[in-house]
Amino acid sequence: MKNYIKELKDFLLLWGTQSLSQLGSAMTNFALTLWLYQKTGSALQTALLSICSYAPYVCMSIFAGALSDRWDKRRVMLVCDTFAACCTVTVLVLLKKDLLAPWHMYVLNAVNGLMNTIQQPAGDVAMTLIVPKKHYQRTSGLRSFSNSLVTILNPVLATSLFALAGMDAVIYVDLTTFAVAFLALLLFIRIPELPKEEEKGESFLEAVKTGLRYLAENRLILLLILFLAGVNLVASAFDAVLPALILPREQGGEAVLGLVTSSAGIAMLVGSLIVTALPAPRDRVRVIYITMLISLSTENFLLAFSRTPFLWCLGQVIGWLPVPVMSANLDVILRSTIPENMQGRVYSCRNTLQFFTIPVGFFLGGCLVDEVCEPLMAQAAPDGVLCRLFGSGKGSGAAMVMLILGVAGTLICLLFGRLLRKYRYEEG
Repeated sequence: MKNYIKELKDFLLLWGTQSLSQLGSAMTNFALTLWLYQKTGSALQTALLSICSYAPYVCMSIFAGALSDRWDKRRVMLVCDTFAACCTVTVLVLLKKDLLAPWHMYVLNAVNGLMNTIQQPAGDVAMTLIVPKKHYQRTSGLRSFSNSLVTILNPVLATSLFALAGMDAVIYVDLTTFAVAFLALLLFIRIPELPKEEEKGESFLEAVKTGLRYLAENRLILLLILFLAGVNLVASAFDAVLPALILPREQGGEAVLGLVTSSAGIAMLVGSLIVTALPAPRDRVRVIYITMLISLSTENFLLAFSRTPFLWCLGQVIGWLPVPVMSANLDVILRSTIPENMQGRVYSCRNTLQFFTIPVGFFLGGCLVDEVCEPLMAQAAPDGVLCRLFGSGKGSGAAMVMLILGVAGTLICLLFGRLLRKYRYEEG
């Protein structure tokens, strides 16, 4: 145990403090989502928060990796965290002056998204540099573990703080956690730099093309990334629909939404503990496919046809339990396959290809609820098939969208399974 802690000292400190900061930021985002939905009542306007966060991430990520491979990883993370904290302070000032409007939140989320775009490849490479290869799966499990805790705690803490002390208290907690993470990275963590000899003579655009070329030449990794792009399309649409499903329901509301969201975190926590203890599987790609098939082919259907908090929570548990297993196996494949001096460029290209569907999914989810399914359910006969399947009143249209997402997710997984079998047959 002593050797384990000594080998992972820098990782444990970076992981712990950054996870704490992530919790603070997630609490602020959750509270602001509730605030905006209460103010507008629109699934689409609420989803625009996430769209604005991911749009710069998708558009600029392909260039961020090339910059990350050239820049000091620690400085990149410090600067990006500082800009993100400034956005949070701006929200606080606007709130205190009673001037906060939806468009302010969209702009600030876009700035945060841009900072995250630059920071993430630097952080991913930093984790690789400070973790011995033999600990990749274990540390991936720990990162999934912390993400799960954040998912569990942020809605509960944000809702409680918001009710007891207002939005100001939520933001003050966020800024405190930022300060802890910032000082730990500034004063106590050293991230080794890669040798730069191999980059001599390579222009910025050539560095970007290098990442794309690597993916084009490694078809299995590219296939995995495109599969997860499809998964993200369905998952982000689900995230856009979930508040519109639960908040207006008779047995729903803010507290129930927090409980349902926390159930996903509990499931991820259990999944993270499982993957940390599991031995390495013989076929990591197959594990990724099976876990996503289980997740996408159950959760959406269960939420579409249920009307009670217990079943909503059960759906979240079934849907999110396999996610850390998938994530850890994907992480090991990427870190073990991609050369360290190229990881920033390849990860950033991966981010663009894998995550470009997220803003699309949020937009589609919000549009399907507001413009298609809710109006359709409002005109449905009270004793008709649609009302028997999805209920009546506001929220029934969101339930219909959940069914659509369940069908789409299952088809995406089946298509990927077929492509995977074909690829492996061709490879021999």
